[in-house]
Amino acid sequence: MNHPQTITLAFTGASGMPYGIRLLEVLLQQGQQVYLLYSKVAQVVAQQEMNLALPSSAKEAEAFFNRRYQTPEGQLRVFGREEWFAPVASGSNPADAMVICPCTMGTLAAVAAGMSQNLIERAADVTLKENRPLIIVPREMPFSAIHLENMLKLARSGAVILPANPGFYHHPQTVQDLVDFVVVRILDHLGVKHNLIARWGEQN
Repeated sequence: MNHPQTITLAFTGASGMPYGIRLLEVLLQQGQQVYLLYSKVAQVVAQQEMNLALPSSAKEAEAFFNRRYQTPEGQLRVFGREEWFAPVASGSNPADAMVICPCTMGTLAAVAAGMSQNLIERAADVTLKENRPLIIVPREMPFSAIHLENMLKLARSGAVILPANPGFYHHPQTVQDLVDFVVVRILDHLGVKHNLIARWGEQN
C-alpha cells in the first residue's frame, strides 16, 4: 500500500494534456492527496486535445474532478492562479513533491529564472528551495539552445527533467498505452506504486 503523499500537479499550455489528466487520475486512485493548478492556456489545450472543458473556478474544478473520479472530499484541492494564500505558495507548508505536466517552455524558463508571477511558478520555486522533488515534463520539439540551457539549469538545481517521450519495448497497442508509459515514469520518480505496465525485464 502506498504511503500517502501530497503532490502538487500543474497543467500548463503545452501539448500533451492527456499525460497530465491521466496522471491526476492515477494519483487519486492510489490515494494520494493532490493540489491541482492549471493555466488559462491549459484550459484551451484540454478543450482542443481532449474535448475537456476545465472550469475556470477552483471550486467548480474540484467538484468537476470529484465527480469524474469519485474521490473523497478533501483528497483533491484546486487553487486559482492568483491564490497566494494556498499552501503551495509558502515554504512553511510545501507539498511532498511537484509535477508540471505538461510543461511549456515559457513556464520552464520562468522556473529556471526563479520567477514567481503566478501560483504555478511560485509553487515550483518553493519546491526547489525546500529541496522537494520537482518533476518537469516538457512537451516540445525540437529544443532550442535556450530550452536546453534552461533544462540544464533546472537539473543542476535538483529538478528532474522527464520529457514526454514514450518507449515501445512494452509493445503498446493503443494511444493510452503510450500515455501510460510516460505516466509510469513520473509515478516511479514520485515513489507511487502502480501496475499500469510491466517493468523492463518483467515482460512476457
